[in-house]
Amino acid sequence: MIEVYAFATPNSVKVPIALEEMDLAYELKPVNVRKGEQKNAAFLELNPNGKVPVMVERDGDAAFVLSESAAILVHLAQRTGRLLPADAEGQARVFEQLFFHASALSPAFGNAGFFKRSSIEPQPIAEARFSAEAERILDLLEAKLATQRFAAGDDFTIADIAHFGWLWRRAFPGVTLDARPNLSRWYDQIATRPAVQRAIARVEALVPAA
Repeated sequence: MIEVYAFATPNSVKVPIALEEMDLAYELKPVNVRKGEQKNAAFLELNPNGKVPVMVERDGDAAFVLSESAAILVHLAQRTGRLLPADAEGQARVFEQLFFHASALSPAFGNAGFFKRSSIEPQPIAEARFSAEAERILDLLEAKLATQRFAAGDDFTIADIAHFGWLWRRAFPGVTLDARPNLSRWYDQIATRPAVQRAIARVEALVPAA
């Protein structure tokens, strides 16, 4: 049985999308990050870094616990042989995008959103720096998608799932897909996939009603 500890966050949604695409059964375990539940002792036993998502694969009394959304995506792809090319060059292109996501896109988007919403002590220089970086990264993806269908080539892979998670929550950093037709085409193509829609519906249901 696969358990996924998650919330309706850009990183969390990636794992259910992959599981839905791979036709793997899983159970979602809500971790309300708005209430700080990711810092509770029970969750920190699973991930001392205090971040969602976390995936737990149980086999009897044995449990394999894995954190970091990109690592989970790679594990699932290697386990199932899906959403990852079989050839070494194709895999390298996917990993290139995954590392770009983890080192560039995700921190830029996260920091842009954080500084835009910081009400304690505004940091206009930091906000401008990360907002500009987020826009630059979107322009890089726009150019790449002008020559290929998906992030790592012409096939849908875990690299697309990684990027999609943050573009699904692009209102947080305050970026748009306006004037980026290739990125818009890519986003719409993924957003209409039935597995993606099922995953989004499941993670959105984790948010308690107001």
